[in-house]
Amino acid sequence: MLDEVVISRSIVESYKEKFVRVLDVDVAIAGGGPAGLVCAYFLAKAGKNVAVFERKLSLGGGMWGGGMLFNEIVVQQAGQEILEEFGISCTESEKGYFLADAVEGICALGYRAVHEGATVMNAISVEDVMVRNQTVCGLVVNWSAVEVAGLHVDPLTIRAKYVVEATGHPCEVVKVVERKSGITLATESGKMLGERSMWADAAENKVLDNTKEVCPGLYVCGMAANAVFGAPRMGPIFGGMVLSGKHAAEQIITRLSQEKNKS
Repeated sequence: MLDEVVISRSIVESYKEKFVRVLDVDVAIAGGGPAGLVCAYFLAKAGKNVAVFERKLSLGGGMWGGGMLFNEIVVQQAGQEILEEFGISCTESEKGYFLADAVEGICALGYRAVHEGATVMNAISVEDVMVRNQTVCGLVVNWSAVEVAGLHVDPLTIRAKYVVEATGHPCEVVKVVERKSGITLATESGKMLGERSMWADAAENKVLDNTKEVCPGLYVCGMAANAVFGAPRMGPIFGGMVLSGKHAAEQIITRLSQEKNKS
């Protein structure tokens, strides 16, 4: 006979253990879209303690809807090679253009990231950052439902060696840093430059260049990287998103290794 209290206790105890594990991590990623999930996958695969905080119930960001709710996405050759690593089926529609099912893509990215050891915390919003000595060293989080309801509930803090901004177009973490921390960003103006109008070719070419540390302790990847550094948006082509997530992970893995060797 099933006991509702046992069911509830199991959920509460297990979730408490999960939450405690992510209070102090190597990398905290804000945003569970394609760039954030790929970043989490490669970090976890390298043995790093990584947590993803996604404000919605579902992962995937804008990838679910493909282009205008046609749930197909396009990637170029380099992006297709990343999708292959995740076991995502691709078909070449024209030379150099590969189609993938958006639903299969997001399900695979999420599954593989978690399977490698990343922890995903959904329905949690980032409302602030932790800053010490002009360095971003954590996230301040709260339930998304609290944010939506406008309730006066204090948040909790996640400490991280590095933070990744992967919230896409809104650039929520960088905006908080710019508004509240007094830190100068590594852009031409020292502030967020903003996203330009759609130009897929230029955006895809710039996104890897823009995937980098935007201020001490904070990396940007995916569409957030282009929005911070003033590059165009790319629309429903996602090769740059997955490549950017991998590139961010590689840079952070190198930094963590260097720091470990020094200690």
